[in-house]
Amino acid sequence: MGSLGAILKHPVDIYPLLKLKMAAKHAEKQIPPEPHWAFCYSMLCRVSRSFALVIQQLDTELRNAVCIFYLVLRALDTVEDDTSIPTDVKVPILIAFHRHIYDHDWHFSCGTKEYKVLMDQFHNVSNAFLELGKGYQEAIEDITKRMGAGMAKFILKEVESIDDYDEYCHYVAGLVGLGLSKLFHASGLEDLAPDSLSNSMGLFLQKTNIIRDYLEDINEIPKSRMFWPREIWSKYVNKLEDLKYEENSVKAVQCLNDMVTNALIHMDDCLKYLSELRDPAIFRFCAIPQIMAIGTLALCHNNVNVFRGVVKMRRGLTAQVIHQTKTMDDVYGAFFDFSCMLKSKVDNSDPNAIKTLSRLEAAQKTCRESGALNKRKSYIIRNEPKYNSFLVSFC
Repeated sequence: MGSLGAILKHPVDIYPLLKLKMAAKHAEKQIPPEPHWAFCYSMLCRVSRSFALVIQQLDTELRNAVCIFYLVLRALDTVEDDTSIPTDVKVPILIAFHRHIYDHDWHFSCGTKEYKVLMDQFHNVSNAFLELGKGYQEAIEDITKRMGAGMAKFILKEVESIDDYDEYCHYVAGLVGLGLSKLFHASGLEDLAPDSLSNSMGLFLQKTNIIRDYLEDINEIPKSRMFWPREIWSKYVNKLEDLKYEENSVKAVQCLNDMVTNALIHMDDCLKYLSELRDPAIFRFCAIPQIMAIGTLALCHNNVNVFRGVVKMRRGLTAQVIHQTKTMDDVYGAFFDFSCMLKSKVDNSDPNAIKTLSRLEAAQKTCRESGALNKRKSYIIRNEPKYNSFLVSFC
């Protein structure tokens, strides 16, 4: 559960945290008996506890496909992220990865901790993959092939322009959105969503992660791999690492706000994608991460602590999002309130203030026009100073 101090400060978190703890125990009990499936679901819990909880929303057949899709792409990402692998070794593995998933015996030792276990015992993932339906296999293979090729491309080039940034995010996350839409369609539960909307779902999450993880990524050993586009950061500093130094705090925050504003452009597409989902379980599976993303952006905006440590939503608030997100009305309400929180933090002297406000107001207009905002109480209590506004409860 969350820390005692956080719980005492936010007693409304207690019930959702208890529900989250029970859900985590339930997820552990849901691990299948077959050794290869047991490995996959156990590994899912180890590499992403939050995803392991959210995936429980899905029925068994689709849950298995999404689990394997996630682990295949996590393994691919582990190869890409391991900066100790020489480029001439890494690139061919990335390009051929879609073929390795059909190989019962393939594995490649890289990564650290639980990721190394995943890579060393990847044959379990391959065995599970080969038991999926043909439609699921084809979707996973297609996305893995395209993602591996895109990752290989960006091993050999830097993210210079905003177009480069969007292209990189498409390869590593937009394709995840396309792949999930293909899996939903293969299940027979959803129509196939437009690629542009599926892509935006991935980009919104990926850009949020890239923003939030600045300090962790810049300090990575043996060498950093950064994806903040030069076209943005070069307006504020001479070198990307200069953003983490205190003497550059003002410019660093302005650059951060520029990055957040860039991410906000995907909000309307995300709302449209979610509004067109029919299956309640798939809806919750897709909606919860998007709410977490807008909440994280609201915390990161104008926040110099992004360059000092970890900025993330408290565990109790995460528990509330998971517990309370059930309908599109909940999504409109959460997006509206987190947008209000972010809007309250916009400094009118910021170089991107006008653009930031414009994008926030466009999303807020969509939320208002849904009619959902009249059906619930506001989630936000505004404290002084205005930068301390926070979401306290989902009513």
